[in-house]
Amino acid sequence: MKKILATAFLALTFYASNAQEINFVEYDLENGLHVILHQDNSAPVVSTSVMYLVGSKEEDKGKTGFAHFFEHVLFTGSKNIKEGEWDKIVNANGGFYNANTGHDRTYYFNNFPSNKLELTLWIESERMLHPIITEKAIKTQQEVVKEEKRLRENQPYGDLFNVVSENLFKVHPYNNFIIGSMDDLSSASVDYYLEFNKKFHVPNNAALVVAGDIDIEKTRDLIKKYFSDIPRGVDIPREYPMEEEITSAIKVESFDKNIQIPAYLLGYRTPGHNEREAYVMEMISIYLSSGQSSKLYKKIVDEKKLALQISSQNLSLEDYGVYFIFSLPMGDTNMETIMSEIDSEIELMQTNLISDKDFQKLQNIIENRFVSSNSTVAGIGNSLAHNYFFHDSTNHINTELDIYKSISKEEIRMVAKKLLGKNQRLELKYLPENE
Repeated sequence: MKKILATAFLALTFYASNAQEINFVEYDLENGLHVILHQDNSAPVVSTSVMYLVGSKEEDKGKTGFAHFFEHVLFTGSKNIKEGEWDKIVNANGGFYNANTGHDRTYYFNNFPSNKLELTLWIESERMLHPIITEKAIKTQQEVVKEEKRLRENQPYGDLFNVVSENLFKVHPYNNFIIGSMDDLSSASVDYYLEFNKKFHVPNNAALVVAGDIDIEKTRDLIKKYFSDIPRGVDIPREYPMEEEITSAIKVESFDKNIQIPAYLLGYRTPGHNEREAYVMEMISIYLSSGQSSKLYKKIVDEKKLALQISSQNLSLEDYGVYFIFSLPMGDTNMETIMSEIDSEIELMQTNLISDKDFQKLQNIIENRFVSSNSTVAGIGNSLAHNYFFHDSTNHINTELDIYKSISKEEIRMVAKKLLGKNQRLELKYLPENE
């Protein structure tokens, strides 16, 4: 959900400490809320965020879309914020807010001038403690989600990743669509919505991060004031079915009424993002197919003119990852021709070491991405929460680059050979509906 308000407040333009070590303080409240504080007094801005450990992965079949739905409804109002007043409060105080939902978590954040710290903490405590979840609010937000779903479905290639996930994941709930089913949302009772909120949007299922121009002790006192009395929720058991290994290529044709040019896609299921191989896969993705300087783009688009576009996504999730290569063919070029060129580059990686020049380029790109993602207090806040939940240590923010630096060219070759076999993938033809 995009809820950025037009203000003169430019919180995201202030740079933090770049590649220097990021200092933080963390502790738990008695109700289980994990608190992380990062002090950076270089600019008068503060970013307050809450990450809840709930995404589409937590949803049962027949009850999908609820994590994403609450991303909308939890901005409706609360006991002390009247319906429709959320925008006005944020706007009047020079701030902005946003939220997003993924497979593993939902993330809410506010950015304000630092003299509004107490206000932003109060807002997040209101969201957690007593949001408005009435039949009227639910119906209103259902219409909003329906419109969002229609927009996505009418976008060219808008359903592509859903087709990928439902074919790579047969039993794991990563095959749930984040936006979910409107039938599921419409058929659920108000009591089910209330139960979902009570289960997941609770302190012991959340991490609160405050980053920016703060005083640590003052901030601790304010957090105690606004969050310590929020009741703890029940502990949530988490056991997910695991997928069997893919041993023969999954060949699929899917159709989209909104496209004129077919798309060809190769998709691979990869390890979860806390596995070392996931870091190697990120380097492989950059090397093969990230940007116009990548091996596949230069060969297939620039040199051989076989495709209008070739790109990739390396989606790193908690339990698994997904790496896919997406191409739009030039003219009548068929999938087999493009696949052959892709496979030849993969086979080179599997049999030869990449050059010193390419290896150094990878290291530079990784470091630049890391610095960029942590160049604002808002970016640091997101990283701190993510590392706490998904990398077993908040301090992973300071050690992640060391993992990439420790990866060798030999390891890249080994992982490419292990994970990118022709018999380990999805081969998807995504075609215009009239073909």
